[in-house]
Amino acid sequence: MIAAPPVIIGTCVSVGWTVMGRQIFSVGAGRDTMELTFYYLFIWLGNILIWLSETIATLVVMGGASRNFVRHLLFEEPITFKETYRNTWKRLAGLIVASTILTMLLGFMAFVIAYAGFIVGAIVVGISFTIFSFVPTVAAIISIVLGLAVAAGSTLLFFLLASRFAYVPQVMLVEGQGVFQAIGRSTTLASGNLKRFSALFIFTTVAAYSALAILYIPLAWYAWANGVEVMTFDAEIVPAWYEIANQLISQASFILLSPVWMVGLCLLYVDDRVRHEGYDIELMAARRLGEIPAVPETYINPLQPALAGSVTNPPPAPARAERSSGSILGLK
Repeated sequence: MIAAPPVIIGTCVSVGWTVMGRQIFSVGAGRDTMELTFYYLFIWLGNILIWLSETIATLVVMGGASRNFVRHLLFEEPITFKETYRNTWKRLAGLIVASTILTMLLGFMAFVIAYAGFIVGAIVVGISFTIFSFVPTVAAIISIVLGLAVAAGSTLLFFLLASRFAYVPQVMLVEGQGVFQAIGRSTTLASGNLKRFSALFIFTTVAAYSALAILYIPLAWYAWANGVEVMTFDAEIVPAWYEIANQLISQASFILLSPVWMVGLCLLYVDDRVRHEGYDIELMAARRLGEIPAVPETYINPLQPALAGSVTNPPPAPARAERSSGSILGLK
């Protein structure tokens, strides 16, 4: 339920975008190559914008869920829809800004790494074919191995960079920090979690799309039985109902992926704080002793709360007495 609202809204917009594109560009009325080109550009641009918006919304909700998750660890409160979206609403503006920055930054890094990996892979494959041109079979095997190695290296490089920004929503909602402070805090805290972050991403993606195959395969069989060319990209041949059904299934992947990502990243965040900062001791102290008492701004408090309060500004310092009472601590 927590993951569903952004995806349901995105699904409605995606279906409406597809129907509007077919109406605007009159797909099926004639084979105008230019009009079909503009139709594909319209659909692809819409899908990219919708995907970015859904990703931003998912990261925003993930922040609210992380605070609810820590309160569950502290006070055994249930993780509820109402509490998660209440936490999200309190820091909505900051979460939107942070999530937008992260989405754009990660998208740019993915594009640069993929483009650089493609160029490096093409160069490596070309060199291997040139060197082993006298044995085509050996050249093909070596080229495939080197190409897979470059792809794996590019993927690990992306995970290495992306993992540094994995905890920004959690830091904002759990520790009460601002956008840029949360980004800096996440890059420091997430160092050394490449393997676990990569494993979480790969497992979640494979598991979700394996489950979605149960829906994709019957849809493809049904379309094929009704004479639909499922392997073509011609918008005039593919009916509207098949495109919309494909989009509904692909959007359903967000509902399957989001809860696993929310819980997985919250667990990684808590685990990294336990490993690096003894966060389990903070949680135990907060559970047994309650919140850390507030101190005036003039004092330096080395202790930090296990869960930051909703009020970020500390209470004002108490007024000092003008005349000393003769006691060193000012006691009467």
